Amino acid sequence: MEDFFSHNERLGIPIPVLYQEWDQYSKETQQSILFQWEKIRGRIPDRIADLEEVINTKQAQLSDESDFIRSCQLNSEIAELASIINDLWLWYRANQNISEKLHQ
Repeated sequence: MEDFFSHNERLGIPIPVLYQEWDQYSKETQQSILFQWEKIRGRIPDRIADLEEVINTKQAQLSDESDFIRSCQLNSEIAELASIINDLWLWYRANQNISEKLHQ
């Protein structure tokens, strides 16, 4: 299955990488890909929760920070983490229909 997924460093999860149209894969390969994706997809909410904890820590640091440069850095880091969370939710929801195919 490593041929069909690539670890995305930014998101912290493997994401699908398909080199041909879905219908060109055998039914067995499709089922294997879908099974693997379902396992990955199931970990996305936990990954989001971990990132939210980091955001909360950075927000607490920000509330006590008096150095302007450091405040800007913390804001930037929080924004990037929020962006990652948004992308993870997109992957989670956009591929929900793929997960439904697994159960057909």
